[in-house]
Amino acid sequence: MAKKGLLSSLLLYPLSRLYGLGVEVRNLMFNKGLLKQHQFDVPVIVVGNLTVGGAGKTPHTEYIINSLCGEYRIGMLSRGYRRQTKGFVLASRNSRPEDIGDEPYQIYRKFEKRGVMVAVCEKRVDGIKRMLELNPSLNLIVLDDAFQHRYVKPGISIILTEHSRPVYEDSLLPFGRLREPIKAMDRADIVVLTKCPEDMKPVDYSIFGKNFDLFPYQQLLFSRYRYLPLVPLFPELHSTDTLPRLENLSSENTILAVAGVASPRPFIRYLRCFKAKVKLMIFEDHHNFNRSDMEDILRKFNSLKSTRKLLVTTEKDAVRLCNNPYFPPDLRSCSYYVPIAVEFVPHGGQTLAGVLRQMLRNNIRQ
Repeated sequence: MAKKGLLSSLLLYPLSRLYGLGVEVRNLMFNKGLLKQHQFDVPVIVVGNLTVGGAGKTPHTEYIINSLCGEYRIGMLSRGYRRQTKGFVLASRNSRPEDIGDEPYQIYRKFEKRGVMVAVCEKRVDGIKRMLELNPSLNLIVLDDAFQHRYVKPGISIILTEHSRPVYEDSLLPFGRLREPIKAMDRADIVVLTKCPEDMKPVDYSIFGKNFDLFPYQQLLFSRYRYLPLVPLFPELHSTDTLPRLENLSSENTILAVAGVASPRPFIRYLRCFKAKVKLMIFEDHHNFNRSDMEDILRKFNSLKSTRKLLVTTEKDAVRLCNNPYFPPDLRSCSYYVPIAVEFVPHGGQTLAGVLRQMLRNNIRQ
């Protein structure tokens, strides 16, 4: 081990033990009833993970809403990470990403016409109460990134973990990326291994199943991303007949990939499947692009030597970029994002939507 790595381990590992002790004490207080959990009359689905970022919570939350919004009147509540407001805020047509956070804004824009209510609030109990007061017809609540927010007693808990870094190979913060010890998975009803590659073999499923070692009441599911055709950041400047397709680009073309997400590797790997050259500009997760950033992006784009150049970003970054007042006008007509959809690997014949429907029916009968 390198000297720097050894020194880091010596410093961070004891801190992770102390952190883990604090988390265990907190969980014990909930388990013993010293910290109270609020149970609502409507079912609550909690989507979360044990790690810090990158497991795909937003696409899976969208999958759940899209699958169930024809059968339930859904309210989606998030804390609204990195928003510039405080307290309870209900999403509306006048909302901006800085008001409610980029991910809730993305979800609201996708589902507003389908009657899904979207709100943000740091205190989830208060947030759910306000949503039910404003819309008593809601009969299903989806909580995004709330597995550790135990003040709400969930009807169904879902944990997501990445194929490339499953939780059983990780360590507690700050030595690793885990928010809680592995045994916290016992609280989950469903565990989803996300971002699975196309070439998984039957033995791979068996190995993951053995390593997770779940209880009989828990479901293990496998999902992957499906990338959709390019969408312009500024659709008013484009005709659908002239939209570029990644598969039609040649080695004479260059893509400037701009990403500010927790795990940009799948996005980059996807772009590199095609013939076009790919140049990267990577920012931190939920990055707030300022004037200097946009100037750097324009400068980088102009330096590319190519017959045709495109700026391509992630769906999450698109929310912040298309609403950014500093976005260079010269780049508006050549900027696109790649939407993603979640699909479940047909291993065992189960999908998250099917499992949730069955669990919700069982809860209603009880």
